[in-house]
Amino acid sequence: MPTARRIAHEFLERRGLTTIFGNPGSNELPFLAELPEGFRYVLGLHEGVVVGMADGYAQATGRPVLVNLHAAAGSGNAMGALTNAVSSRSPLVLTAGQQVRSAIGLEAMLANVEATQLMRPLVGWAGEPSCAADVPRSLAQAVFEAELQRRPTYLSVPYDDWSAELDANAALTLDRSVQRASGPDEAQLRELAQELEAARNPVLVLGADLDTAGLFDRAVAFAEHRQLPVWVAPSPHRLPFPNRHPLFRGVLPAGIGAVSDAVAGHDLVLVLGAPVFRYHQHVPGPYLPEGTRLVQVTDDAGAAARAPMGRALVADPGPVLAGLLTRLPAVPGGDREFVPNPEPATAEGALHPEQVFAALRETQPADTCYVVESTSTNSAWWRQMDLRRPGSYFFPAAGGLGFGLPAAVGMAMGLDGRPVVGVIGDGSANYGITALWTAAQYRVPVTFVVLRNGTYGALRWFGSVLGTPDVPGTEIPGLDFTAIAAGYGVPATAVTELDDLRAQLKTTAAGPRLIQVDTAETTP
Repeated sequence: MPTARRIAHEFLERRGLTTIFGNPGSNELPFLAELPEGFRYVLGLHEGVVVGMADGYAQATGRPVLVNLHAAAGSGNAMGALTNAVSSRSPLVLTAGQQVRSAIGLEAMLANVEATQLMRPLVGWAGEPSCAADVPRSLAQAVFEAELQRRPTYLSVPYDDWSAELDANAALTLDRSVQRASGPDEAQLRELAQELEAARNPVLVLGADLDTAGLFDRAVAFAEHRQLPVWVAPSPHRLPFPNRHPLFRGVLPAGIGAVSDAVAGHDLVLVLGAPVFRYHQHVPGPYLPEGTRLVQVTDDAGAAARAPMGRALVADPGPVLAGLLTRLPAVPGGDREFVPNPEPATAEGALHPEQVFAALRETQPADTCYVVESTSTNSAWWRQMDLRRPGSYFFPAAGGLGFGLPAAVGMAMGLDGRPVVGVIGDGSANYGITALWTAAQYRVPVTFVVLRNGTYGALRWFGSVLGTPDVPGTEIPGLDFTAIAAGYGVPATAVTELDDLRAQLKTTAAGPRLIQVDTAETTP
């Protein structure tokens, strides 16, 4: 008779979840035993890095990915990184070992007494099988819930369950499939098309959910078809529209009053594939200018339900865009030339971040994937970069530090040949630094560019915004990332001159490399 472990492995293999990101503990070993040939286990040295790598891998591939964590302590270590995965809607399937069933009530060491409660409310679903026979079904539910909700799920399994022999009923899980179809109906499309055609001055706000090959191109086609100005929703973690396109207006600010000011003069705001809105700074004001209407199209029912204003249509944005293209006449005219790149700003004593980004733009292939976690250089980034392809830009979706280094590793593993560059601030890098070891051990072809200014720049800027400029803990001098990288096995070099930086960026490597660049402090 097959064991729960054998059925689980076969189910995962059939669903394509054969890459496992993990950091195991004793409770996890019985699940990992006897892994079939063709499975790949990617070891991370800290659970936050493990989840960050899996988050990057899932966003790169668009598929669910399996994460194996230790019980309570290990799962707790992963929760900071999990906030980013939740906000990026990454379908991670988190599994964790549990003590043997007879020891849970005794609160034996490494028992997770209320395992399903630990990861809530972050995960979309959390479970623990009621008995060994329920393990395959519970694992299938964790996978399907992650796919359907596009949100991480969590399954705790007592480790003595894996060797239990199960009857034929448990094997029925192997043939299961769950699919969703969520297109708009004809009446909904007709109403939306009429609303757009009647609008005097509509504007598009596009979100990260459109940063896929088909939707990215379709969004560009629709904006050009109707000559609609395009904003990207506040605090983007992916880019749904070319940022030097003549219709691109920029990234919306992340304050209530600031968003209202940005869309002033438009009578209709059509938001596609984004929440309404991801605010950050507290900037009071009206949600919308007087006389402005908002319509949101998203397949995220939670985002639609919690929005503070407007009308929402819960549907896949892809069929909506396709339907609008066929129902609305084209608006003639419009400039088709992309906006030229400005000259980068300079600074005294160190390179300005704009000089670094201009060097990246000029030396890296056009299809490079950038994983960015340098929060104090946002304005410099958008001024200098020229991103024209889907999957070109990734940022920690919830703002939690520690995403950049691990996600860049996961991206490079998932993209299989597309160049990946991690642009990481010196403050952010320390939160996920052990990802360098994984990059070295698996010879992942990724370039890390670490911007070193010796400060928590974004925090110092917030101090001025909040009127608290004199708080401690905003300076981090004395970090040498070339020495740290060497300790983890990653070749590294430090540069201070622009010509040296360009020369380094033009070289290639079969595995990971790190370039430390001294930069001037700037504001987001």
